[in-house]
Amino acid sequence: MGKVILAFIAGGLFGAGLLISQMTNPSKVIAFLDIMGNWDPSLAFVMIGALVVTFFGYRVVLRKEKPALEPEFKLPINRNVDLSLTGGAALFGVGWGLSGLCPGPALSVSTFGGANILYFLTGMIGSMAVFQLLNQRRS
Repeated sequence: MGKVILAFIAGGLFGAGLLISQMTNPSKVIAFLDIMGNWDPSLAFVMIGALVVTFFGYRVVLRKEKPALEPEFKLPINRNVDLSLTGGAALFGVGWGLSGLCPGPALSVSTFGGANILYFLTGMIGSMAVFQLLNQRRS
C-alpha cells in the first residue's frame, strides 16, 4: 500500500511540474523547438533544472545499498546503441516536434486537453501495440 501512495504522490508531483513549467502546452513546446523562427528558450531552464536534479539525485540514491521499497536497484544493463534505439528516438523526436507533446505531458493533460490530446494518445497507444506485435514476431 505504501508503494501505491508514494507512486500517487510522485505522479502528482511530476504532473504538477509539467503543468507549472508549461511542458503540457504544445504551442510552448513547438516554440522551444523552433530555433530558426520565433524561438522561446524558456523550456531550456526546465531541462537544465531536471538534469541538475537527476545528476545529483542519482549520486545520492545509488550510494545506498538498495532502494527504500524494493529489494534491489533495477538499472538498465544494455548499453548498445542499435537501430531499435536510434529509430525509436527518432520517432519520438518527430512525434514530439509535430504534436508539441511527449507521452508524460500528454497523459497529464488527457482529462482536460480536448480531442487533440485523445488523438495523440490513441496514436501513441496504437503505435506501442504495433511495436509489441512486431517485436514478438521478430523474437
